[in-house]
Amino acid sequence: MSLINSYSQSLPQASSSTSNTSAVTKSSVQSTTTTTTGNPFLDSIRLPEESATPEANDQMLKQEDFFALLSQQLSMQDPFEPVDNDQMIAQMASFSTVDGISNLNDEILNLNTVMSSSQALQASGLVGRKVLVPSDTGAISTESPSINGVISTPSAMDTITVSVEDQSGQVIKTFSVDGSDGGNVDVSWDGLDKNGAPVEEGLYSIKASGKVNGEAQELAVSTYAHVSSVSLGTTATGAILNLRGVGGIKLTDVLAVSET
Repeated sequence: MSLINSYSQSLPQASSSTSNTSAVTKSSVQSTTTTTTGNPFLDSIRLPEESATPEANDQMLKQEDFFALLSQQLSMQDPFEPVDNDQMIAQMASFSTVDGISNLNDEILNLNTVMSSSQALQASGLVGRKVLVPSDTGAISTESPSINGVISTPSAMDTITVSVEDQSGQVIKTFSVDGSDGGNVDVSWDGLDKNGAPVEEGLYSIKASGKVNGEAQELAVSTYAHVSSVSLGTTATGAILNLRGVGGIKLTDVLAVSET
């Protein structure tokens, strides 16, 4: 009790002797926070509060900053050894080059965005059509009960052996196609197994092989897929074609477009 009484008695003296300091401190506290107690002494010993929304600190130098630094450099130069004109022109040219490159990058990004949107708009005309994609996997469904594709051959061959496999790798059917013309050979599977029964809906792979120079060789197969929709994608991927039952593929990977 004695400690509290002695401190409370000295409190008015402390307030009167430090009134000027308290006023200055109070104004400083008010600049950092809007919360006060109304007591000058308590406000003077109070820690300032940090702002809830700190100001953004942009570390990039802009054109105004460059000219401010250049003006400061000119005002602080030695009058007996002024800055050489060539050096000043070189500094201004360097900054103009950097600023131009930055603006060019922004313009290229904007151009890429516009091109991506334009590409997606053009690709929307493929919705409902079939496209040839570099994949040997196709989808069997009620809407598409068969799978058509193209076999790429390095040279002409009498017979090309075609086998159809399900997702587990089991052979569903095997048949042969004529490869005497060479090049790209059309192939079609009617969606029936080796017993002539329709297969279940799902993904199936078409494998092809033939003899090249007397040796058996696997041949590349591409299949047609139905385009159900188009996605914008990104500037890196471009427009994405969403194929029914297969998934998405980049527009740039499409090999051909079918009439149906």
